[in-house]
Amino acid sequence: MQSLIGTGVALVTPFKEDFSIDTEALQRIVNFSVDGGVEYLVVMGTTAENATLTQDEKELVITTVINANKGRLPLVLGVGGNNTMQIVEELKTRDFSAFEAILSVSPYYNRPTQEGIYQHFKAIAEASPIPVILYNVPGRTSSNMLPSTVIRLANDFANVVAIKEAAGDLVQAMQLLKNKPSDFLVISGDDMIALSIILAGGSGVISVIGQGFPKEFSEMIRLGLNRKVNEAFKTQYFLSDCIDMIFEQGNPAGIKQVFKSLGIAENVVRLPLVAADESLANRIDEFVKKSIK
Repeated sequence: MQSLIGTGVALVTPFKEDFSIDTEALQRIVNFSVDGGVEYLVVMGTTAENATLTQDEKELVITTVINANKGRLPLVLGVGGNNTMQIVEELKTRDFSAFEAILSVSPYYNRPTQEGIYQHFKAIAEASPIPVILYNVPGRTSSNMLPSTVIRLANDFANVVAIKEAAGDLVQAMQLLKNKPSDFLVISGDDMIALSIILAGGSGVISVIGQGFPKEFSEMIRLGLNRKVNEAFKTQYFLSDCIDMIFEQGNPAGIKQVFKSLGIAENVVRLPLVAADESLANRIDEFVKKSIK
C-alpha cells in the first residue's frame, strides 16, 4: 500500500488544564503534521492515551481529526486490545469510510501463546472491512509476536498488509524483511532505529517525534527511502538527543512537552501518567528553541 510508505505519526490527545480534551489544540497538531509533510496520520494509538479516554471522548477525538484533516492525508485508526470478541464487534459495526487501514496491537496482559496471537489476528482479519496493520510492541504487551507468526498471518490473509514493528530489535526486524511476502510492509515503531530499518528494506515509520518535528523527521525518512544515507543520518543524529528525551519519562509526556515548547498544546497528561518534570521540560524546551530556524 503506497499510502503507508513514509512517515505516519501517532497523534497525541491534547488536554486542557482541567484534563478535558482540547479540540482546538488537536486541530493545530493535525495541521502542523500535515503542513510539515508527513504521509499519514494514526488516530487512537497508544500515544493518544486511549486507555484513559471514555468511549465518547474517543469518538470526539476521531471526529475532530477527520474534520481537521479534511481528506488531505490517509488516516489509520487504532482498533485493538486484549478482548478479541469486543474488537470483532467494533469492526463489524463501526463506519470506516474515513480510514485507510486499522492498526491493531498484539494482545496485552493476557500473554497469549504464538498460536493465540495468530488466532486473535485471524479473527480480526476475517472481520475487518479495511486493511490491517499488525502492531508488535513487547515493552507494553509483555509478549513478543515472533516473525514466524507475522509471516504466517501475512501469507494467510490478503488484508494483513503491514506490521508496525516496535520490539526495538533490529535483528528481528531484519528477519521479517528477509522472509516477508514482497508486498507486505515492515513499518518501524521505534523512532531511534527507524532509519536503520528503512535502509534494511523497511517501508517507513509510525512515529511519535514525527509530529513534533514533522518537516525534519519526514524528510529524513524520505532521504532514507531514496538511499541518500549521509544526508539522512545527519538529521538522525541531530534529532537523536530529543528522541531519547521524549521517551525518558514515558510517552506521551515527552512529546507533549515538545508541543508546549512550540506553543501548540499544553503538556497535560492523565493519570497514571504524569507530566515531564522540570529538568526534562527545560532540556526539551532548550532543544526546541535551538531547533527553530
